[in-house]
Amino acid sequence: MSQLFKRRVPLCAVAVAGAWTVAFGGTATAATITDPQSKQWYLDAMNADDIWKSVTGEGVTVAVIDSGVNPSTPSLKGQVLKGVDFTGVKGEAWDDFDGHGTSMAELIAGTGKGGGLKGLAPGAKIIPFRVSDTELQNKEKVNAFDLEQAIKAAADSEAKIINVSMGSEYYSSEVRDAVEYAQSKGKLLFAGAGNNGTKGNKLQYPASYPEAIAVAGSGPDGKVSEYSQHGESIDIAAPADDIPGWCDPNFTSYCDGDGGTSSATALASASAALIWSKHPDWTANQVLRVMFESAGRGEGWKPGTVSNYLGHGIVRPGAHINRGLGKPGDPNISPLTNKQVGGNAGSSPAPSAPASSQAPTGKPGSDAVVAGSGEETRKAEGGSNAGLIVGAAAGVVVLAGGAYALARRRRSA
Repeated sequence: MSQLFKRRVPLCAVAVAGAWTVAFGGTATAATITDPQSKQWYLDAMNADDIWKSVTGEGVTVAVIDSGVNPSTPSLKGQVLKGVDFTGVKGEAWDDFDGHGTSMAELIAGTGKGGGLKGLAPGAKIIPFRVSDTELQNKEKVNAFDLEQAIKAAADSEAKIINVSMGSEYYSSEVRDAVEYAQSKGKLLFAGAGNNGTKGNKLQYPASYPEAIAVAGSGPDGKVSEYSQHGESIDIAAPADDIPGWCDPNFTSYCDGDGGTSSATALASASAALIWSKHPDWTANQVLRVMFESAGRGEGWKPGTVSNYLGHGIVRPGAHINRGLGKPGDPNISPLTNKQVGGNAGSSPAPSAPASSQAPTGKPGSDAVVAGSGEETRKAEGGSNAGLIVGAAAGVVVLAGGAYALARRRRSA
């Protein structure tokens, strides 16, 4: 697999800052491909064509905090707004130093023109916020505080959704504060759960902060991706296996391979954009609650339970957009923490919000109790008869994402 999809282990470029990794793909090798759209199996699984008859993500802007976004690829022309570079390295937010951020942007909002990747929310717009990953930190002196600065800037921007397909196993109070700030500003921040499920499975950040939405991954067969990290911090899942992306910063070709929880995170962000586009007056809490309630769950998944492997289930925007599944509930109560975020003091969760949309206990700071973390839940998610269908007759997918490190170990998820 090309460097874009390698699982990277970040090193500290600045002693005080540490390194963090971008959530790239799940495998080590990949071949170049000439028709990346033929590999986008999850669009058929999600019945994307039917969704696009109603909404395409228009009116919603997504902040992509990553390696930068190239606005000149055929699929992204006209889709990318001016962003901000926080790396401290020569260049701008439009200068993608390894192709990862551009791949995430295309998975979210690509038009598919020129044979490029089709985005799940092609009507949405992208604002890039460039931050460093481990490889850049090993080459250049970087801004030690770029991630928290980027999250706060994204929170203050017009973006409603913040995509962080990066992460680390190191907790940072500064980054946690930035994530809390983003939530207080009414944003949804999606972050990759990480790709080290079989290599220690340590908590990844910012995904594991209670105010972030941790995205896990799955494949076309409806099984949880072997590499996808798991635990009580997982909130939701999305397709991650067999998803192509740009091979390198030269943007000469796409590569086949697993997108990892990075790609899963992008597809979760795009799903939120579609639902928010249909309901522009909803709050972030309502959009997320509907995502939880309409997510795909396997046969045998007990009602009112949350899984350690797929969270509330696999993203299924069409289930709400075309079939009305999921209720928005209280606009001021976060389904992540069950605490008020905005609105009048004393607001309480709406009666329409079932246990399945309540907060899991695994994230620091969350005090809600949720059932369903036992072995029976894992079997429902990972078996060949999982039944986690995102479309009418297709298997579910896994979320991709990364973890954030205080020492700034930034690696691909």
